[in-house]
Amino acid sequence: MQLTSNKHVLSWIDECAALTAPDSVVWIDGSEAQLASLRAEAVATGELITLNQEKMPGCYLHRSDPTDVARVEDRTFICSRSKRDAGPTNNWKSPDEMYAMMKSIYAGAMAGRVMYVIPYSMGVVGSPFAKYGIELTDSIYVVLSMAIMTRIGKSVLAQIGDGADFIKGLHAKANLDPERRYIAHFPEDNTIWSVNSGYGGNVLLGKKCFALRMASVLGRDQGWMAEHMLILGVEAPNGETKYVAAAFPSACGKTNLAMLIPPEGYEKAGWKVWCVGDDIAWLRPKNGMLYAVNPEYGFFGVAPGTNVKSNPNAIAATAKNAIFTNVVQNLDDNTVWWEGLDKNPPENALDWRGNPWNGKTAGTPGAHPNSRFTAPAVNCPCISPEFENPDGVPISAIIFGGRRAKTAPLVYQSRDWTHGVFVGSIMGSETTAAAAGAVGVARRDPMAMLPFCGYDMGDYWAHWIDMASKVENPPQIFNVNWFRTDDDGKFIWPGYGENFRVLEWILKRCSGQLDAVDSAIGYLPLPGDVNLDGSGVDSATLETLLNVDKALWRDEVSGIEEFYAKFGDTLPKALSAELAKLSAAL
Repeated sequence: MQLTSNKHVLSWIDECAALTAPDSVVWIDGSEAQLASLRAEAVATGELITLNQEKMPGCYLHRSDPTDVARVEDRTFICSRSKRDAGPTNNWKSPDEMYAMMKSIYAGAMAGRVMYVIPYSMGVVGSPFAKYGIELTDSIYVVLSMAIMTRIGKSVLAQIGDGADFIKGLHAKANLDPERRYIAHFPEDNTIWSVNSGYGGNVLLGKKCFALRMASVLGRDQGWMAEHMLILGVEAPNGETKYVAAAFPSACGKTNLAMLIPPEGYEKAGWKVWCVGDDIAWLRPKNGMLYAVNPEYGFFGVAPGTNVKSNPNAIAATAKNAIFTNVVQNLDDNTVWWEGLDKNPPENALDWRGNPWNGKTAGTPGAHPNSRFTAPAVNCPCISPEFENPDGVPISAIIFGGRRAKTAPLVYQSRDWTHGVFVGSIMGSETTAAAAGAVGVARRDPMAMLPFCGYDMGDYWAHWIDMASKVENPPQIFNVNWFRTDDDGKFIWPGYGENFRVLEWILKRCSGQLDAVDSAIGYLPLPGDVNLDGSGVDSATLETLLNVDKALWRDEVSGIEEFYAKFGDTLPKALSAELAKLSAAL
């Protein structure tokens, strides 16, 4: 049964159905009755496995194809009409060429299957921030995951009305051929096509595809920003809450910071941290500030390493109505396990591929390193009371960070907005032994957006610089580095909840309560201004953590020059000027 009479929607669905040839078309209305029916069907076909409903109510396990376990950046394309618009860091094909190639793959790809029509909203339905999409898919896993990650159903179609302003998403599992797997974005056509994958990051089209790649283009054109950022609120004992947004490359503690629990002394004093979002922030000017919302409705988190010590709030978020992908199934009690959950791996289990696995004797990991949980945000004990606020929250600070062993100090502040954009543009992480190639090489990931920016990054930085003219009180910009190491390679800063101490310094700087030391790279904390009581860190260690080694930074300047050279004439002159200032200061 059709849920709309919108001619733009119906003609597009007819076109996609004619191409992919499904046996039938089913509209997703967002009702619990329909979702329950789809869960039962997915369990019957083996697409989902029901977990222990007493211990984990509403939870299911999903296994993806072993060739299909992560985002495929080399097969992800920005198909703008002009190659220049895609920039040097995105893969590009002309829209005509990509449409033609993908149509040949889509032809008949849904034969014998159902095409599900998922109307979904990024952001609170009807809010000033909200943007709408419709995803067509032949995967029940996608339907059920989108129901967790986005707001779905009839209310979305009511907002689209008779208009054509929605993102058109087509996904087909086809035969999961990795050689014919593509995720293509057509910014001028408001269209996303994904084929031959069943993995969340490639097929939940509301996430990185819409909320970052497509939305970054919309933000550029409409005067707002779509960023790969967490949003958190810090509530002081007097009840006042200040909000920060923060961008980190993967494996730099983003989700842990988003759901941070303050150190014991702070908790006893009445400090609280509220999670507004763990991954994506949309920011727009309002009342002279930047206000941010989390456009998502759930968490799509990496399971390995998540435990009650590293992130108790994330563990609590997965306690009910969650879908786990590519983790261990404990056959003794039909629950799940992954590396880093605890020190008691199950002995009678199936690994992420579904093969018998004994955690005590197996020499291989049971869960895939990129195994995931998809969980409703409302499950999180520290979810912000402002999570559903249609107008968003005012942002006092933007924080950038990466994984640097010696170069970046624990925290420093930019001198102004443009210098802050420079700080974000040079961020990145050093390669570790886990990655192929040389260890300790800085891999640039500006604003943690390198894989997710839907257009030329030089133009993206220019848009950032321009945003300052739209707000009287832009957020203060900082850089943090939780990952300084000693000469033996051991981390010096304890991290996790202790990072709250740095947040406190940042927010005090934003409200003008503290002075700072000027350095070649920006403003550093004065001795004694970072509260170390109960942290296990002494003032001499903090001095080491805040040290700026000019020789290392001179090497850094060379690396930045090399990186900037990629962008040619789209690199904003203001960033070249900031680099020259840094070089002179060193």
